[in-house]
Amino acid sequence: MISGFLTQKKYMTSLFTEDGKRIGVTVLEAKPLTVNRLRTKDKDGYEALQLKTHKNKLIEFKSTGETVPELKTEITIDTVFNPGDQVSASSRSKGRGFAGVIKRWGFHRQPVTGGQSDRVRAPGSIGAQTPGKVIKGKKMPGHYGNTKVTVSNLKIFKVDKDQNLLYVTGAVPGHINSWVVISKK
Repeated sequence: MISGFLTQKKYMTSLFTEDGKRIGVTVLEAKPLTVNRLRTKDKDGYEALQLKTHKNKLIEFKSTGETVPELKTEITIDTVFNPGDQVSASSRSKGRGFAGVIKRWGFHRQPVTGGQSDRVRAPGSIGAQTPGKVIKGKKMPGHYGNTKVTVSNLKIFKVDKDQNLLYVTGAVPGHINSWVVISKK
């Protein structure tokens, strides 16, 4: 049908497998998508399906089947994913504002003794005298989060067609109600 689905993150919970093992899952709301436009090689230069959500958000996915759905057709989550499928989840990570090097990059504190007792959370030296500048990409304090993050090797635990819910094992990036793109591997 299509290579992925657009969902909204709702919450995390724990579920149990048939053998009694507890697994953490992320619950995603996956309302049906409506086919809005068919992209063709002749007209657009590539083949894809443009889909529209219930909130008029547009997204494109590649068609994986031989049959192409018609315009205004609704695609539900159970036609795309089955329990046990390997997927990846992409979303914007939570924004954390301005952060120092300990929170942003996981640096360790400096020793309290040794003359500098008030600089324990500082990054330390940031470069040598030659080249006389800070090298691009240096780990420094700054804006942390609010970037596109993709988490791979997740599995579909359960698909609830009646309530339009998708249960994915593990943590999915983003805050509650953020848009998450689930793609097949």
